Amino acid sequence: MQCDDVAPLLAGVVDGSTVLDVRSSGHVSSCLRCQAELARYRRLLRGLRQLRDEPVAMPADLLASVYARLDESNAGAPWARRVAYAGALAATAAGAAGAIVLVASRSRRLAS
Repeated sequence: MQCDDVAPLLAGVVDGSTVLDVRSSGHVSSCLRCQAELARYRRLLRGLRQLRDEPVAMPADLLASVYARLDESNAGAPWARRVAYAGALAATAAGAAGAIVLVASRSRRLAS
């Protein structure tokens, strides 16, 4: 048995969807590389669960602080540039929120 044979199964072992046969289990118990991979999957699953349990909130004054920083660094910059920065910030925040929701929904399925 080699690591390449066992590696695709390790994520399933951590989330409970896969049970290793005796030969694969023996390999994992004697292989530090596979044990480290299992530990990484466990940490990842634990981190995903924490994301689900701990709501992520943006500071209320985020936009105002971005505008203030823009004013400091770009004194006299056109108004359109501020709008572009605000739009980029809003798109980034929406993307991050969407990613968090996606990860949380997937981790709920893994936990169930």
